[in-house]
Amino acid sequence: MSYRVVWFKRDLRVQDHAPLLEAARQGPVLCLYILEPALWRQPDAARQHLGFLQESLKDLAADLRALGGRLHWAVGDAVDVLDRLHHHAPFAELLSHQETGNAASFERDRRVLRWCRDQGVPWREFRGFGVVRGLKQRRHWVGQWEGLMAEPQALTPRLEPAHVPPEAWDPTPWPSADDLGLPTHEPPQRQRGGRRQGEAVLTDFLQQRSARYRGGISSPLTAPDACSRLSAHLAFGTLGLREVVQATRARMHDAELAGTRQHAGLAAFLSRLHWHCHFIQKLESEPAIEHHNMHRGYNGLREAEHNPAHLQALMEGRTGWPMVDACVAMLRETGWLNFRMRSMLVSVAAYPLWLHWRPVGEWLAREFLDYEPGIHWSQMQMQSGTTGINTTRVYNPVKQAQDHDPHGRFVRHWLPALQRVPDTWLFQPWLMPPDLQQRLGLTPGVDLVTPVVDLEPATRRAKDRVHALRARREVQAGQADIVRRHGSKQRRAEQLAGPRQRRAAEVAAQQIGFDF
Repeated sequence: MSYRVVWFKRDLRVQDHAPLLEAARQGPVLCLYILEPALWRQPDAARQHLGFLQESLKDLAADLRALGGRLHWAVGDAVDVLDRLHHHAPFAELLSHQETGNAASFERDRRVLRWCRDQGVPWREFRGFGVVRGLKQRRHWVGQWEGLMAEPQALTPRLEPAHVPPEAWDPTPWPSADDLGLPTHEPPQRQRGGRRQGEAVLTDFLQQRSARYRGGISSPLTAPDACSRLSAHLAFGTLGLREVVQATRARMHDAELAGTRQHAGLAAFLSRLHWHCHFIQKLESEPAIEHHNMHRGYNGLREAEHNPAHLQALMEGRTGWPMVDACVAMLRETGWLNFRMRSMLVSVAAYPLWLHWRPVGEWLAREFLDYEPGIHWSQMQMQSGTTGINTTRVYNPVKQAQDHDPHGRFVRHWLPALQRVPDTWLFQPWLMPPDLQQRLGLTPGVDLVTPVVDLEPATRRAKDRVHALRARREVQAGQADIVRRHGSKQRRAEQLAGPRQRRAAEVAAQQIGFDF
């Protein structure tokens, strides 16, 4: 009996799932998830990602059962799993969503494609995000994004399950996080995975929390509630992007919201959903930017001067700058941080600590539950100043604390040792007089960490080096090609606008990719 395989990857849902609908129209369907140990041993994988995945697969399995189907899972290399399945129970077609993942998943897909060609098995991939495969330049990208988002969602089909013999499956059991060699830490307060959780978060945001979106997403005090908190569900595909876009637009059309803060918040959120795909498109169009500078003229800028002690201090939250160390503490506890604070962490790493973006990016990929490779590596380079086309943007961690945590509530919550420090000294506690430190019972090097570098001169030296490189004629000559490949039509229009409009657009673009 002929059947089709639907390969679930980062699209863990049955709603608006075009491959599932198309396969169901043709006859029996085998729904497959492959846990690939080689992918989980990559430096961007974390225990919290595996936990979120398992929770999401549980909901997916239940939803498939309700439709008459079944979720099959296998452990191993994707080509080996498909080859064994096809050998014992030949299938007519492989269907899946396109994936813009890391280099390991990209290479995996290339091997699967070769296997499909060798076996004469058609592999049909469907667009899930507003990302265009094979895109050479961005001229028509916005229109294609809008077209996809406006299309009707794929119907959720009834399923006729395919039956395959037991020998088609390798008996390898589902591995534990320890089996996969994942780091032992898992944030105790991370978001839970699964379709049910995603639907609840989306409803709560659209109905209530979106009123706090504008003006609330910058401060780490208000952002946990003001942000949508949908980023992890979009990264794992428990919610579809088109589903979220259409639900947002439907809510905005509610007459009672006209002119309200909630309507304004939803409009701003919708804009960020567009930018979400804009950044992923960069990695789709140029996979090499996961490992290499987007502008090759910046090669050698930081590579030779990597300081392991600086990286270790950052990862341990012992840089000495309270706002930075509090953000690291929050990440370790929750697996989440709002976009501005993420940008600040990368800025501190790239400028005063003078660290290359790649090792910092690997660490943050593990710390972010909502790690999305396309957004992550594009933003790591943007914030580190190696794209060649974005304004250098450097965050002062002391000023960020003063602006977004003026009363020190965030810092004191995540750094309890500083609770007794007066406001005057809270964001620069190393400047406290020794007698005051003693009266407060604070121990230098334990409760109080001296900054690893002198912030102002270290930042100034870093900016001077980046700007000197950027001013070179050969570096400037490479910018046009990067704009052609990665700059949006909207960006080119902004370049023709006045200075104030250009600056506003530049700031917005650099502050939205990490989370929304």
